[in-house]
Amino acid sequence: MASRSDNIASSLSLANFSKATELKKRIWFTIGALIVFRFLSFVPLPGVNPLILESLYDQTRGGILDIFNTFSGGSLERMSLIALGVMPYITSSIVVQLAASLHPSLMALKKDGEAGRKKLNQYTRYGTVFLCAIQGWFIASGLEAYGAQSGLHAVVNPGYMFRVGAVISLVGGTMFLLWLGEQITSRGIGNGVSLIIMAGIVAQMPSFVSNLFEGGRSGSVSSFAIIGLIVLIVGLILFICFMERAQRRLLIQYPKRASQRGMMQADRSHLPLKINTAGVIPPIFASSLLLLPLTISQFAGNSLSTDSAAGGFVVALNQYLAHGKPLYMALYASGIIFFCFFYTAIVFNPEDTADNLKKNGGFIPGIRPGKNTATYLDFVLTRITVIGAAYLTLVCVLPEYFIAQTGLPLLFLGGTSLLIVVNVTVDTITQIQSHLLAHQYGDLIKKAKLKGRQR
Repeated sequence: MASRSDNIASSLSLANFSKATELKKRIWFTIGALIVFRFLSFVPLPGVNPLILESLYDQTRGGILDIFNTFSGGSLERMSLIALGVMPYITSSIVVQLAASLHPSLMALKKDGEAGRKKLNQYTRYGTVFLCAIQGWFIASGLEAYGAQSGLHAVVNPGYMFRVGAVISLVGGTMFLLWLGEQITSRGIGNGVSLIIMAGIVAQMPSFVSNLFEGGRSGSVSSFAIIGLIVLIVGLILFICFMERAQRRLLIQYPKRASQRGMMQADRSHLPLKINTAGVIPPIFASSLLLLPLTISQFAGNSLSTDSAAGGFVVALNQYLAHGKPLYMALYASGIIFFCFFYTAIVFNPEDTADNLKKNGGFIPGIRPGKNTATYLDFVLTRITVIGAAYLTLVCVLPEYFIAQTGLPLLFLGGTSLLIVVNVTVDTITQIQSHLLAHQYGDLIKKAKLKGRQR
């Protein structure tokens, strides 16, 4: 059986892809949905002058908003309908998952199967609307004062009508993105929200790369820095691919069972534990929690006087938590480490795994079934999560430090962006291969049925 599956996996080719009509429909649907996402990123908010906004944004480049702009695919720079992207949804999901781990009633919903999961998703959407409304109000207020010192006004007709319209537009844009992501997940290929984030990052790649080589041509960026950056990126990509496939395989032994020939045979299998069980969730969660207050403070700071106590506090907050600053990187690394352990505890429950092994008669050699197995699984998972958290922290903080030291505005090449792009790409390719393999198995079954009928 193993050799047959290996032969099928090795025979995956473009010819098989051309026959998989269902897979082609899914891929075309995904591409079309991502094109819609890119079109929406160029639709500005009603009442905003995009030309003046672009000139004002160029004056404030290099701040925390550049990170948000990278994740939204340039939507924040153009202040489009989807300027907030899916970050409010991610922040809301963090809050709901934290509450589900602490509150008894929400914890009961979490264990209630599909119905409980739908209820928690509903709470997450309510939280998304609430966060979008708060962020949208501060962004609209900040836009009215944006560029007032230079005599430029990004808003044509400022006032409460503009603020209300901007909040409604931003909430609607984010909720439409969530709906689009759900459609990609159910009718396309890959995880919809992850693909939308990746599409926004990749969309910024041409401008960032052209700026890099333009800086090398003009002499503002040294050739040594460009070569070092390319080597760092290639090394990080290879390192990410290696670590994402790394596993700790635990041997699982099953009792001896009678085979067809009457011989007693013991079954063995392995329980794979990924080194990075949490995936790309920890850096996304950590960056979204940092972006939420900083986006509000940066836009709100435009409407505050720097001489006042509130204005001085906002300016100091933006300076200390600016991109590449020690405090920002320390909080970023701490958030990644925390969410590595937190999300791993959510997605993998040692007690449930131990109970399932015990029900099926499986056990780890040398470990008693039940509570001892759960304790051992928790011990192993904690140790490998330490390695996974160190790997994620290194991958995400090292490029940030390099960019901060060289002064290159290349946030696309940051560790979080690389991690998201590589992980989502690998996951999407894996799903495509799974669809092709299932298609080939289906063809084999049809051929076997036809031969059986002919006989």
